[in-house]
Amino acid sequence: MTAQSTLPAPAGPDATSAADLATKARRLSLLNGVFELRAFIALAVLIIVFGVLSDAFLTVTNVITMTKHVAINAIIALGMLLVILKGGIDLSVGSVVGLSGVVAGELLQGVRLGFLDTIAYPPVWAVIVLCVAVGMFVGLVNGVLVTRFRVAPFIATLGMLYVARGLALLISNGTTYPNLAGSPELGNTGFGFLGSGRPLGLPTSIWLMAVLTAVIALVLIKSPFGRWLYATGGNERASELSGVPVHRVKTVVYVIAGGCAAVAGLIIASELTSAAPQAGETYELNAIAAVVIGGAALSGGRGTVRGTLVGAFVIGFLADGLVLLGVSTFWQILIKGAVIVLAVMLDQGQQRFQRRQGAVASAAAATTPGPA
Repeated sequence: MTAQSTLPAPAGPDATSAADLATKARRLSLLNGVFELRAFIALAVLIIVFGVLSDAFLTVTNVITMTKHVAINAIIALGMLLVILKGGIDLSVGSVVGLSGVVAGELLQGVRLGFLDTIAYPPVWAVIVLCVAVGMFVGLVNGVLVTRFRVAPFIATLGMLYVARGLALLISNGTTYPNLAGSPELGNTGFGFLGSGRPLGLPTSIWLMAVLTAVIALVLIKSPFGRWLYATGGNERASELSGVPVHRVKTVVYVIAGGCAAVAGLIIASELTSAAPQAGETYELNAIAAVVIGGAALSGGRGTVRGTLVGAFVIGFLADGLVLLGVSTFWQILIKGAVIVLAVMLDQGQQRFQRRQGAVASAAAATTPGPA
């Protein structure tokens, strides 16, 4: 009788290689998850650090005040997110902030009707609608330049940055509109509600941020436009061949970004009860920083409303926390710049990890033995 061995056969090199690759793929997946949560981690670190260093940081009053400041940048950043998702950039939003405030100031001071020899004072709701329309028109010009005239987004929006700022200076003659409170007898009061109103105990700007966040999130998740936007940012040529209206999508996102910037400009002018043509300078950089910190790719096709909102909180809480600690303005600028550079570096690192993770996962699938 012949004895048969009951010992298991040694694993072959293919099985060992597949196990190693699977382990490596899991490790890379974990690291990628950390990269995805970087904005939340940064915000948690800021809250802990500033909360320890200052007793006033986490008080209810201060948190509401900081969130009110965040709301302005977040509203602009949400519009910027849509532009970046399709692989573009909008440098004109900061100038639109100043332009919308100046237009509001001009309208609230009264519009002279020469042919009737009188001055008309439009109601506040009409002023708001017209100012938002101005911002959307600037966005429309950006979209037309990019889609119809094939101008690079960076150049097109850089040009409109100067055009919008120049218009604000021309309309105001370089001066500030000092009093936007209006007069009851003229029927143009109520503009201050945007900046100083507190429905249900919270500033109006926070409510506007919340509503805008919900609307844009629903559009990106539930609507065909959202799918078109992600597809266009991921691969524009393939999207066009698939029937996606690429030019329309590009134009619409610039129009929305201009409208969001105009809303932010109205909030600022309302809060200060004055409008200056210089308002909104560098706000476009804060918006881009919030989007990038929130995990969006500057190349397009990747980004979320949630991440952008958290990125705006990171920028806002960092700035307000440094002010609360009495840090010099020069150091604040330096630190903010370093944070933006770090965010871009992390974004590039995440993309490399994702490419490596995909390659490892493909190799593991190729070496895994099939069923007998």
